[in-house]
Amino acid sequence: MVGSSEYKVLGPTRTEDMAPQYTGCHAHSTETFCMAPDGEEVQILIEESPEEETEEPHHDDDDHGPTPQDCHFHAGVEHCVGGEEESTCQRSDRDYNVPLRIGLLFVILITSAIGVFAPIFVTSFTRLTERSTIFVTLKQFGTGVVISTAFIHLFTHAQLMFANECLGELDYEGTTAAVFMAGLMLSFLVDYLGARFILWRQGRKHVPGADQEHIGQNGESKMASETPNGSETVTHSDDRGSHVHVHGKADEQVSVAVLEAGIIFHSLLIGLTLVVAGDSFFLTLFAVILFHQMFEGIALGTCIAGLPSTVPLLREMIMALVFALITPLGMAIGIGVLDQFNGNDKSTLIAIGTLDALSAGILAWVGIVEMLARDWMHGSLLNAPLAKTLIAGAALVAGLILMSALGKWA
Repeated sequence: MVGSSEYKVLGPTRTEDMAPQYTGCHAHSTETFCMAPDGEEVQILIEESPEEETEEPHHDDDDHGPTPQDCHFHAGVEHCVGGEEESTCQRSDRDYNVPLRIGLLFVILITSAIGVFAPIFVTSFTRLTERSTIFVTLKQFGTGVVISTAFIHLFTHAQLMFANECLGELDYEGTTAAVFMAGLMLSFLVDYLGARFILWRQGRKHVPGADQEHIGQNGESKMASETPNGSETVTHSDDRGSHVHVHGKADEQVSVAVLEAGIIFHSLLIGLTLVVAGDSFFLTLFAVILFHQMFEGIALGTCIAGLPSTVPLLREMIMALVFALITPLGMAIGIGVLDQFNGNDKSTLIAIGTLDALSAGILAWVGIVEMLARDWMHGSLLNAPLAKTLIAGAALVAGLILMSALGKWA
């Protein structure tokens, strides 16, 4: 016994008693030796107590288990980051409060209707015109919303769909960008063919004597031709040649129709994928989608309200009504497939990813070319007063920021 520790002495079997005390203990490599009273060096082994023998190693990581993942929903597909839990591609059984979803369907309907109909009613039944500061502010806010929706929401969601491990590795890594370009070129083609059709129709319905030629200060000749349908073709001629701009209700209706088509594509998906999110995240996602629908409604409503007065009010109302109904329709479809929907199914991922990327291309074209460039480079904001320009710019940035912030959750 040395102190409070017990030791075992290794050596030949002896008949006499063991020495009561050993001194001069020292180590050789991993072994311990001490000196007996007679000067003999003996090996000493430390004998563990019963408590030490039975004690097992303690690992904090084993007690707590795998680190949980941070999961949220994008387009109805659960997207998880971090953690050590294994992901599965099988359908997950979730809790769905169906009566709550049915009730909130009507909340989405009312919110969408308020957003899209408000600008139309304001310009139709008040003295507020599309050149007023309030209307310009709303329109530029809507422009920011459309551009942000294209890139932050739709393009990003499409990338997440195509990068999902349940889909496997794609043979072509640029799939998302390729589908995006297809949507962009499709929008351009519709706009271009629409403009060509307008010019062709104007040529057939040209009214003799309706041409008016103006000579500018720099010797530039401008020929304006008006047609019975209210459209106008403006031809600019100078020493460098001539170019044509098509203005009027037909051209603007084509642009608004393309915008609405892009919005309708993804609004249907929004409604479908909102209701298939589990109850644990449904209310958070619903609140985000509520603001999303309000902002997009304002964006589309200001574009519809900005159509020429020759467009019948009934037609504007129908265009707005389609937007108001499309997301609730998607929600109704989603409620019907709650028991079968699997967001990680390959066909589902491909379908959602393709439609999101296609819609992103459409809205990118409309937001940047038809809304941003038209208003700022060719419209009233090109030479607007400084105060009005600053207000419009602030509204544009506000739309970009607010809609981009919503992309954190939806």
